[in-house]
Amino acid sequence: MIRRLLAAALAVLATGTVAVVLQRPEPVSADLRGRAPLVIGHRGASAHRPEHTLLSYEAAIALGADYIEPDLVSTKDHVLVARHENEIGGTTDVENHPEFAGRRTTKTIDGTPVTGWFTEDFTLAELRTLRAEERIPDLRPDNTAFNGLAQIPTFDEVVQLARRHGVGVYPETKHPSYFDSIGLSLEEPLLEVLGRHGWNGRRAPVFIQSFETANLRELSRKTRVPLIQLITATGSPYDWIAAGDPRTYDTMVTPAGLREVAGYAAGIGVDTRRLVPVGPDGRLLQPTTLVRDAHRAGLKVHTWTVRNENAQLPVDFRLGNPASPAYPRATGDVMGWLEKLYGLGLDGVFADDPGVARAVRERVS
Repeated sequence: MIRRLLAAALAVLATGTVAVVLQRPEPVSADLRGRAPLVIGHRGASAHRPEHTLLSYEAAIALGADYIEPDLVSTKDHVLVARHENEIGGTTDVENHPEFAGRRTTKTIDGTPVTGWFTEDFTLAELRTLRAEERIPDLRPDNTAFNGLAQIPTFDEVVQLARRHGVGVYPETKHPSYFDSIGLSLEEPLLEVLGRHGWNGRRAPVFIQSFETANLRELSRKTRVPLIQLITATGSPYDWIAAGDPRTYDTMVTPAGLREVAGYAAGIGVDTRRLVPVGPDGRLLQPTTLVRDAHRAGLKVHTWTVRNENAQLPVDFRLGNPASPAYPRATGDVMGWLEKLYGLGLDGVFADDPGVARAVRERVS
């Protein structure tokens, strides 16, 4: 198995055209009882291709991801597209299009002023004239070789790709309260796309995730697709903030909070620091009991995000000379970090490099 995974990885890394190597007659069901932890391609395989492009999703599939993750935002004509944020100045070449210069503006998104170009101000046809670019070129300089080669994909295209190659999809609704406020609700078109492809049951290879709570509660009344409550290391869901609710994500990870989440979701998707906290020196502390507590509440536990670069890893797993200019973007001990996380008994891992995540899973399972 590992030999086959390595062949897939080499096919991806050696050429600009991704050859899908792994064969999956059926996608992995969201019903995970008795299964090894899922490998979720974080925005595709964003360690190797610009995120949220078909190039990235194809690479993730070739590298062995069980699921691919599109973050979803809306266009002006209410089509869901895959972007990390609705502001696209940092992920496309929109600044090179003088015809759209007048659309640069400042908006308040989840209480924070943001300046740039926003998907909701473009029709899908207009977005199709743009090309994707690497979001963090300082950490992923090799990905810039693929700048300009891919369009912004629609959610429907991502689902079609997943179905064609036997993997699941793990969409995130981005800023759902904001999109509700401008009349472009994300949930209805999301369910419409899934329903059109027959992926609308409890065992469908789909998880729907959100950092907010109200939209997940709404979705729990409209679909049997498993839902995942996202939980950051600090802060609060924006819908709680907007409603004046004083609770935070800390409340959510208590035994009582987890029981409440279990009333509308199948699992939680947590920052790795919720599982293994980081001390003031950047080194790991003792693991928490969150995996055990969530399992007792009947919840699955997925964690995000395992990244390759030293700058994105706990100090314990960084490699090389910290004085080197290349140190932040150099690859650290990703395998060691994954082994530690898998050892906690969790149910899934989001990874920028799903090939490494799957190979380590095969070795330790």
